[in-house]
Amino acid sequence: MMESNSTAGAVLPSQQFSVADLVVVVAYFSLNVGVGIWSSCRVNRNTVSGYFLAGRDMAWWPIGASLFASSEGSGLFIGLAGSGAAGGIAVAGFEWNATYALLALAWVFVPVYISSGQIVTVPEYLQRRFGGERIRMYLSSLSLLLSIFTKISTDLYSGALFVQVCLGWDLYLSTVLMLVVTGLYTIAGGLAAVIYTDALQTLIMVLGAVVLAVRAFNEIGGYPNLEEAYGKAVPSKIVPNTTCHLPRADAMHLFRDPVSGDLPWTGMTFGLSIMATWYWCTDQVIVQRSLSAKSLSHAKAGSILASYLKMLPLFVIIMPGMISRVLYPDSVACVDPEECTRVCGAAVGCSNIAYPKLVVELMPSGLRGLMIAVMMAALMSSLTSIFNSSSTLFTMDIWRKLRPGAGDRELLLVGRVVTVVLVALSVVWIPILQSSSGGQLYVYIQAVTSYLAPPVTAVFVLAVFWPRANEQGAFWGLMAGLVLGLARLGLELAHPTPRCGVPDQRPWLLTDIHYLHFAVLLATATAAVVVGGSLLTPPPPPAQLKDLTWWTLSQEPPQPSVCGTSQGPPDGSCSSNPDIQQPSKVVGPPAVALEDTTEPPFWARVCSINAVVLMCVNIFCYAYFA
Repeated sequence: MMESNSTAGAVLPSQQFSVADLVVVVAYFSLNVGVGIWSSCRVNRNTVSGYFLAGRDMAWWPIGASLFASSEGSGLFIGLAGSGAAGGIAVAGFEWNATYALLALAWVFVPVYISSGQIVTVPEYLQRRFGGERIRMYLSSLSLLLSIFTKISTDLYSGALFVQVCLGWDLYLSTVLMLVVTGLYTIAGGLAAVIYTDALQTLIMVLGAVVLAVRAFNEIGGYPNLEEAYGKAVPSKIVPNTTCHLPRADAMHLFRDPVSGDLPWTGMTFGLSIMATWYWCTDQVIVQRSLSAKSLSHAKAGSILASYLKMLPLFVIIMPGMISRVLYPDSVACVDPEECTRVCGAAVGCSNIAYPKLVVELMPSGLRGLMIAVMMAALMSSLTSIFNSSSTLFTMDIWRKLRPGAGDRELLLVGRVVTVVLVALSVVWIPILQSSSGGQLYVYIQAVTSYLAPPVTAVFVLAVFWPRANEQGAFWGLMAGLVLGLARLGLELAHPTPRCGVPDQRPWLLTDIHYLHFAVLLATATAAVVVGGSLLTPPPPPAQLKDLTWWTLSQEPPQPSVCGTSQGPPDGSCSSNPDIQQPSKVVGPPAVALEDTTEPPFWARVCSINAVVLMCVNIFCYAYFA
């Protein structure tokens, strides 16, 4: 790494980071801390509802901004721009597909979560829906795995890469620095502090990204010149007798060939929808923000705002990434392994440096500091929330099950130890991350997700829409999906994508079945096992389904559930499987649930009309760039 350190410093001297930049960074962090302290003082953090759900009193605009900021951390700024530089605009489909998943979250899943009573975590909903403990424990464990492989490690790597490119520091030194600062950057304000600081970051991220995009387009003479200029962005040092240095001919097409395309339109339509449903409708980080809304109308409006913001990345992140390749082809588009190692420390390619390279080269003094501060703050706020939710999941759902008599001091100690272990595992994973998926960070995130998330989507969709689904079917469906997904992930790690000029000798399962197509097959197989297992075993009792599926929702305020508390029925009647014991206690007072799923008719109509307009905008953009 010493070589990449010295060369990164040579390519981009740290003197470019001026006093004005430093002043802006310090001012920005001060403002961030101030907003965090102000917001944490607004709610009572001594209750479960106050700490985890911001007192369930959030308005639509901070929810929408936080939903956007949660998905657009430093990992996606780096990853989206890198994939744009490497392959063109097709990666925008990952952002635009979110529109439909966000509307499903607000119109379908949130009403079910609200009516199910006082839930704080998503695994808790499945425990109420099916009964038993094992599905909740499995989902918590899977969340921890996905946190390490797709969230913590990618955020750490992208943040460290940003520091390396901007300041010329060593990648691993930068990573350790990130962790130290993140450890110090802790405001114990719970979800309220996270949401309001996310809203501040969204505003500055969007403004900074728009300014950078305008400057980038000016450099190439405007949008009409992008396609032609991108087609000529070839590095001077190429690998002889290969075509991997040439930009894709279909770079400006959103829909690509279903067989030979790098992002086939069939996979981007069906496979991506399955992954988007998992992320936007069942992931704890996202659902937690929607559950903090003061009413269902605010949750819907927040989803609509987030969807509009998700239309922006094509123009302010992905296309600037393509322009970065046009302006700096020798570094961003390098294909020679020795050259790439010299430029960015990764032999498989340097497309990930596309966005930080633009920031350093094009942003004026002061604004450059602001963009660096935004990246750092986005990274650190997402890391602290991921660390917090991961350690909470492990401590409350797994450790407390193993040691029912554990006291508060032991639980807090375990939570801190888990955080340290998560950090260590994530740092160890970074070298694998650097070399995977041809060095495209965003493709790596989506590929790992497509091997582990589709079974969860299948189970949640059947839980909400098929009352006949029961605990046995759901559990064995998840297990079958896990085995199939891990088999594909193991193959991927054992046979990484070959470098430019090396013949592709990977198994047919990797070369012929795209990871997005695999997601469809995996979800279908899981659903088949859930349906078969449920039909072969007794149905859940009707009383257990009340308020827990789309067809059994009531408009009455939900009653506080006693399942999972010390007042629960002694016979375990909450469970469809009486042999499986219910949890013995809940730490802290119960959360105060939203009143019910009713809305004022006027605001319900306003939200519905906006949702239709949003879909029209989305369909027009898809058609224009298809």
